[in-house]
Amino acid sequence: MSATGAAIAAIATAPGRGGVGVIRLSGSNLLPLARCISGGKTPVPRTVLYTDFVDENGQAIDSGLMLYFAAPASFTGEDVLELQGHGGPVVMQVLLSRCLQLGVRLAEPGEFTKRAFLNNKLDLAQAESVADLIDASSRSAARMAVRSLKGAFSQHIRVLTDDLITLRMLVEATLDFPEEEVDFLEAADVRGRLAQLQGRLKTVLQSAEQGAILREGMSVVLVGAPNVGKSSLLNALAGDEVAIVTDIAGTTRDAVREQITLDGVPVHITDTAGLRDTDDVVEQIGIERSRKAVGEADVALILIDPAEGINAKTQAILNGLPPLLKKIEIRNKIDLSGEAAETVSDGLKFAGGADTLIKLSAKTGEGLNLLKQALLDKIGWQGGDEGLFLARRRHLAALHEVEAELENAALCGSGQIELLAEHLRLAQAACGEITGEFTADDLLGVIFSRFCIGK
Repeated sequence: MSATGAAIAAIATAPGRGGVGVIRLSGSNLLPLARCISGGKTPVPRTVLYTDFVDENGQAIDSGLMLYFAAPASFTGEDVLELQGHGGPVVMQVLLSRCLQLGVRLAEPGEFTKRAFLNNKLDLAQAESVADLIDASSRSAARMAVRSLKGAFSQHIRVLTDDLITLRMLVEATLDFPEEEVDFLEAADVRGRLAQLQGRLKTVLQSAEQGAILREGMSVVLVGAPNVGKSSLLNALAGDEVAIVTDIAGTTRDAVREQITLDGVPVHITDTAGLRDTDDVVEQIGIERSRKAVGEADVALILIDPAEGINAKTQAILNGLPPLLKKIEIRNKIDLSGEAAETVSDGLKFAGGADTLIKLSAKTGEGLNLLKQALLDKIGWQGGDEGLFLARRRHLAALHEVEAELENAALCGSGQIELLAEHLRLAQAACGEITGEFTADDLLGVIFSRFCIGK
């Protein structure tokens, strides 16, 4: 594959003022354009050129550094030009307009990385890790994104693919000699090779699932009757006064969101407005948003006031929770009840179908560490990031498809060689979807459209 089309340009630095602003260009034969912008100077590949950036009349727009990377030794595999000037929004826009005036078009989101993929500078998993590195919300996620960018995830997929190709070769070779197929498959230990492949896939899938947790984090909602301490718990988890706390029911009139990090895992917490019937129009809107947040959450923390227990209002809230939502019951205010902080998980069902109960005090912080560990346990986080790599939902879906095809292959009898070969072919195709070897154009459009402009 190779990228085609006009040269592209975009501001590669973040919007706003900065000491330095960068405009990136990619295309074929960019040297004439470079000479126009630099007032006749010719940049040497991979050598910094300090120059004025000039307009069509030779007047200086800005002065800065010009870097030229000749194809194919560049990020995109094409000629790449970088103009590093002063980071004011106006001067960047004027300089970008000058580039467009010279026949370059504005880059689409992610188009530089897409061209790198199409020119075989990166595979699809590596290309996606560029965006993941930019979006990383913790050091662990950033480290894992770099591993993926360097090809760690892709290497695992290549090993799986190579093993599948070898297995397919052995199986399909028997199709030409049907009278000897059983002896041939036994001699080649196809069953044993298939079992080894399934074991290797299981290891990759486990790492990918952990990487997906670290990339996407989890969404947590605090639910309960008004004035049971939801806002206090949010403040305690966030370590800051992000929500207003009063003794007045209905103080939280809209969903309040905050992000924290637990063992490198981003946790998106939503303090919902107390779910209740109300005539207040503004509060009704907040309650509706809260119900939406509950529907999208991974885990619900159900707060119960020990003094009141589960009254009619609380029971009505519990009845409205999605049955498959993971739930933890929180018995808050142990500083008032005199109870000790503890986690109870004895298989009993607690409030709303929760299987875990935690006693804590949002006011004093006693028991908060128990809650944090319980949250990580709920999403299956095993701790640490050594050897892991970031993965996306589509990667997991493809790996699960490979897993299903290998399971189907293992069920094939000695007289079903054609069926065995087909399941192995489908498994290899699913592996190829991860790295982009077999990827539909519409999927590429979706993936790269989510990148920022300039990447």
